[in-house]
Amino acid sequence: MARSKIRKSSKSSVMNTGRRVTLNPKLARRSFLKISAATAALTGVAMTTKLTKKAHAAGKTTPYEGSKTVRTICTYCAVGCGIEAEVHNGVWVRQEVAADHPVSRGAHCCKGAGAIDMVTSPKRMKKPMKRVNGKWKAISWDTAMTEITDKLKDIREKNGPDALHFNGSAKVSNEMAYQIRKFAAFWGSNNVDHQARI
Repeated sequence: MARSKIRKSSKSSVMNTGRRVTLNPKLARRSFLKISAATAALTGVAMTTKLTKKAHAAGKTTPYEGSKTVRTICTYCAVGCGIEAEVHNGVWVRQEVAADHPVSRGAHCCKGAGAIDMVTSPKRMKKPMKRVNGKWKAISWDTAMTEITDKLKDIREKNGPDALHFNGSAKVSNEMAYQIRKFAAFWGSNNVDHQARI
């Protein structure tokens, strides 16, 4: 049992007593437990359906007129989860989980759930960009390829094939990852890694 030390104002000596030390001596343990129980009960009452409601996803829920559902495979990794893509006028407009797929069994990881963003995201780059004087500007594909190949050749000639590192990404498909690895092999380098390990 902890003993408190009471310092008398008139003397500098310290005297020990047999009282318990509490943060608030006016609140006993039993009173604290009663207050805690009442707080928990009131919190439960506050979380009833009158104060909270089920969240609903916003957006169109019925299929677009004339659209078709295409069963496909998620391209993000080698697991091969199923996706049911809704295609309207040749454009992937919405996706659902393939509920009866033998691999994913009606589930998606966070990358698979956002697979459609590879096609529909407003942040998706559609043309090469180059930073000029601190600002990004669009350049042509021919200009981009010429500048990149010239720089790569210069690096290889000055420093050899191992001066370059090839880095994969969780945002590339299986086919893109294969092409990165093959390009590194043709380049003559074994410096290949993945962004998840860095």
